[in-house]
Amino acid sequence: MASKGAGVSFSRKSYRLTSDAEKSKVTGIVQEKLLNDYLHRIFSSRDHTPTTATNRKSLNFQNLPEHLDQLLHVDIEDEESQGQIEGRLGPSTVVLDHTGGFEGLLLVNDDLLGVIGHSNFGTIRSTTCVYKGKWVYEVLISSQGLMQIGWCTINCRFNQEEGVGDTHNSYAYDGNRVRKWNVTTTNYGKAWAAGDIVSCLIDLDDGTLSFCLNGVSLGTAFENLSRGLGMAYFPAISLSFKESVAFNFGSRPLRYPVTGYRPLQDPPRADLVRAQKLLGCFQAVLGVELDPVEGRLVEKESSQWQLQGQPTVLLTLAHIFHHFAPLLRKVYVVEAVLMSFLLGIMEVGTPAQAQSVVRQVLDLLWLFMEDYEVQDCLKQLMMSLLRLYRFSPIVPDLGLQGRESKEVKDETAEERLRRRAYERGCQRLKKRIEVVEELQVQILKLLLNNKDENGGEASRYIFLTKFRKFLQENASGRGNMPMLCPPEYMVCFLHRLISALRYYWDEYKASNPSASFSEEAYIPPQVFYNGKVDYFDLQRLGGLLSHLRKTLKDDLASKANILIDPLELQAATMDDLDEDEEPASAAAAAAAQRPMQALAMGGALPLPRPGWLSSPTLGRANRFLSTAAVSLMTPRRPLSTSEKVKVRTLSAEQRTREDIEGSHWNEGLLLGRPPEEPEQPLTENSLLEVLDGAVIMYNLSVHQQLGKMVGVSDDVNEYAMALRDTEDKLRRCPKWRKDILAELTKSQKVFSEKLDHLSRRLAWVHATVYSQEKMLDIYWLLRVCLRTIEHGDRTGSLFAFMPEFYLSVAINSYSALKNYFGPVHSMEELPGYEETLTRLAAILAKHFADTRIVGTDIRDSLMQALASYVCYPHSLRAVERIPEEQRIAMVRSLLAPYEQRPWAQTNWILVRLWRGCGFGYRYTRLPHLLKTKPEDANLPSLQKPCPSTLLQQHMADLLRQGPDVAPSFLNSVLNQLNWAFSEFIGMIQEIQQAAERLERNFVDSRQLKVCATCFDLSVSLLRVLEMTITLVPEIFLDWARPTSEMLLQRLAQLLNQVLNRVTAERNLFDRVVSLRLPGLESVDHYPILVAVTGILVQLLVHGPASGKERATSVLLADPCFQLRSICYLLGQPEPSAPGTALPAPDRKHFSLQSYTDYISVEELAQVEQMLAHLTSASAQAAAASLPTSEEDLCPICYAHPISAVFQPCGHKSCKACINQHLMNNKDCFFCKATIESVEDWDKAANASATSSTT
Repeated sequence: MASKGAGVSFSRKSYRLTSDAEKSKVTGIVQEKLLNDYLHRIFSSRDHTPTTATNRKSLNFQNLPEHLDQLLHVDIEDEESQGQIEGRLGPSTVVLDHTGGFEGLLLVNDDLLGVIGHSNFGTIRSTTCVYKGKWVYEVLISSQGLMQIGWCTINCRFNQEEGVGDTHNSYAYDGNRVRKWNVTTTNYGKAWAAGDIVSCLIDLDDGTLSFCLNGVSLGTAFENLSRGLGMAYFPAISLSFKESVAFNFGSRPLRYPVTGYRPLQDPPRADLVRAQKLLGCFQAVLGVELDPVEGRLVEKESSQWQLQGQPTVLLTLAHIFHHFAPLLRKVYVVEAVLMSFLLGIMEVGTPAQAQSVVRQVLDLLWLFMEDYEVQDCLKQLMMSLLRLYRFSPIVPDLGLQGRESKEVKDETAEERLRRRAYERGCQRLKKRIEVVEELQVQILKLLLNNKDENGGEASRYIFLTKFRKFLQENASGRGNMPMLCPPEYMVCFLHRLISALRYYWDEYKASNPSASFSEEAYIPPQVFYNGKVDYFDLQRLGGLLSHLRKTLKDDLASKANILIDPLELQAATMDDLDEDEEPASAAAAAAAQRPMQALAMGGALPLPRPGWLSSPTLGRANRFLSTAAVSLMTPRRPLSTSEKVKVRTLSAEQRTREDIEGSHWNEGLLLGRPPEEPEQPLTENSLLEVLDGAVIMYNLSVHQQLGKMVGVSDDVNEYAMALRDTEDKLRRCPKWRKDILAELTKSQKVFSEKLDHLSRRLAWVHATVYSQEKMLDIYWLLRVCLRTIEHGDRTGSLFAFMPEFYLSVAINSYSALKNYFGPVHSMEELPGYEETLTRLAAILAKHFADTRIVGTDIRDSLMQALASYVCYPHSLRAVERIPEEQRIAMVRSLLAPYEQRPWAQTNWILVRLWRGCGFGYRYTRLPHLLKTKPEDANLPSLQKPCPSTLLQQHMADLLRQGPDVAPSFLNSVLNQLNWAFSEFIGMIQEIQQAAERLERNFVDSRQLKVCATCFDLSVSLLRVLEMTITLVPEIFLDWARPTSEMLLQRLAQLLNQVLNRVTAERNLFDRVVSLRLPGLESVDHYPILVAVTGILVQLLVHGPASGKERATSVLLADPCFQLRSICYLLGQPEPSAPGTALPAPDRKHFSLQSYTDYISVEELAQVEQMLAHLTSASAQAAAASLPTSEEDLCPICYAHPISAVFQPCGHKSCKACINQHLMNNKDCFFCKATIESVEDWDKAANASATSSTT
């Protein structure tokens, strides 16, 4: 932003326009003859021969207004000046007819010149039509999709399928399909692209219609147009959903005017004449200087001219801008006069000289124009520059496209030529884009300049107010797409903002050695709770801000010396305020008197701004209002270190520079520094807020856009494969099959054209989104978030004030770096890569179960991020590198009972730590899915096994230590396994019933997905049990532990249930698996049976001798045990006799022996050993078992004899049932009395005791 006065402040009150006679003798005005010569030089008529000094009228500031009026008089009073032109009907200002001239749903811009399609095929026409003469209008193509642009009559009727060119008397050009339309269609013109200009020309004298593309004629499109009575043609367009254009009917100078054709809207000729004359006067001021000493005029180059504060020059400029400023609010004048003048300056002299002149011009505009005039003028100027930039071609020739899907080593010579040409084109494109990006960065540097206030407000603080409002609008508008800033713009804005921000950050460091470099940047935690930055409705880690301020107000007072404004607490709750706080009425009065700052307790209130500072009588020349007077009238006193500061949330508009940067008595944004934070500030406070806004931008839409752009590369690969397949078919197709050859050739052309288009787009994406520089920006933002979270974590309970998006951005930016920028750029090449991974691992490990974080969504995100983190070897090793106490704390959190938390993700993390160590658990994809193509090979579930023995050891140590850790954890795992498998069985029953119905029916895809999820959960829970038994077998097998026998019995019961359901002959599971329904691909025998087998092998083969016996006895004692299920694992329908060789497996049935690529020979031998052991043990148990009467069986399970009696109620059951019941409930099964103790019960002993008493 241009500075006001370029370092020199001038007050308008001394140089305002006046006609008072006394003012002619103002001190500083040059002598009369020199003034007369100067004014004649500046205001001489450019249309006539200059008058001689003898006959010209003397000029001074009294008669200058009259002279200016005569100079600017324009005599244009013909019919055109009043909009009544033959051949045209309608308003003189031509816009789109948004009241009645449209069909379908369309979004029209505020200026009624831009339109976006919001329905299938919407149509809209202009408000003005033509019936005679030659006319032209221009259309800027903002998107290159399906559109038909041209002319129509008022009698044309359109709908959602038929648009301009589809009816009689309507004519259109379609650059998307390269055709022209008038009921029928033929090839015409060239393909358009976004940024192109289409000129639509109609000659109603000859009855022809034609089009131009970027000023190049496409030839006559239509002839013999209908003319005569009642025939008038409107500009019109039909466009499909999300397509957009911008019309220029003549409200701005045409980009490509055509000789003989006039725009539908006439230019403001009188204003243009006046503006050109005033511009000549302005240029004359810049080309001459006064020499009062010598009494003469000195010619000077405009690049050397400087505003010295001479009253004569200031008053002269004030007279010029009195007439010129209102004209500079009009878009046509700005584009035709001012922008042409500025561009002419840039073409003359060196860039440094040109920039000096442009800066002087902008300073003068800022000095002599009113605020609303400057705003309108600069807005129109910026929009004109943007339109000019959009028309500038910067894309190099990318005619030879590469095909990324093919390996370089398999390239042919032609493909190598294409690839190299494509790479050269990409490099040229990148270099040209870098020029534009650097210009954008320079603009942002001007906007972030905080040293250009010169009596007003510095650019940076104006930018901060606008920037915060921009963020708020986009944050509140999420989901309402038309109101959001387009995400592709947001991506570019973020990268340029980071470049400008880091420039000023490091510049401050250079002048302040105690500050930090931008590489060490972070947001101090006090920014999140002191109310100086408004986070609108964005969620905090600890919940709502009002709730946090109420519950943590004591912590704020003790740790940060901050008291919350009672009004804010009163607005959030109806609780009474503390007695020591000031009454609400006093606080309201204070807030009303000082709405711009946070109040310090005991501080004096500022005096109101004096009215004379903003008086409108100061005139046009008085631009700068002094804020120093207001500052001097505001008494201040420093705060003591123990004094509390009362704060309240301030909106962006309410804040002053002092609220941001602070002063000698106020820390600004850093108010309320916790003791953990250093006293020395990192950088300027305003830069901290810009950095905070950059993090918000990434969270709003940048990450989603980065992910969306990845699809371009996928599309290129898919079309390249399709093109290669088509070419292969062409080579194999017989020559005599002309019909097939024609279709294949047509397909080849379509695929080739689409591949060319996508490859061009991919080149643009790689240059603007996925370049190395952009990757470094995202990486820097990731490190900023990590440091911010680490510093916030040190504040204890105040960490809850941090907005959730900081954790989200840390997670998402890492994901983007890992998944979106490869394979061209690897994250492993980034500086400090290993350290960054470790720091992120420490944050995920600590905060996924942090009680200070209450939001369900962010807790789930943390859990999912940690689950994904342990799937990849490099990130898993980062988890192993974090300090040991943090690793142990993470594992302890993972082993907490599964109830009341996302246990599925927790279980997934534990499974990934084990995968690669379990029985037959070394696969990446299930055996029956190998022939199918994975959706995405980068998915965490498709990564190679990478178990962590270190974290497994931590798990084993924790399960051994506490007496309650293992029972509570395993009880929750067994409960969830029972639920998941039961749900799975119930769902496949419903699926089977639906499949057997005679009528045609479809199973809900959501039901299939839930069914597959329950199956996957069952398998993962079984794997966790396998890991637990392998690492700590004594939990189940050491019956000295009070819960071991009960846990083993529950485990045996569930294992038998799973085996019986899955292995039964012609059972439900078999039938559903054989259906191979979409969505149930993961449901198969192998994953669940090998998991069960792994548990049984650990219990019955690897355990100690005493443990094997206990496990065998418990397993055989379960009434659901069937030896046939164990035989099924090896494909044996019936048990083989002891000592005989195992028969060959039946390949038609499931058998572990069929999976030699997944199960080792040693593992198969262990299964055979287990089968032999169970066969022998079951035979012995059958011979030794005695019949039990029904009266002696447990009334709960009817599987075991009664062995326990409850006290004091005396009811009985088996120990297994009562022990399992007491894990979750203390009430008796039968009478609901509270069970105080459980005693052993033996029928025989009890009977003898009864007989002895009698």
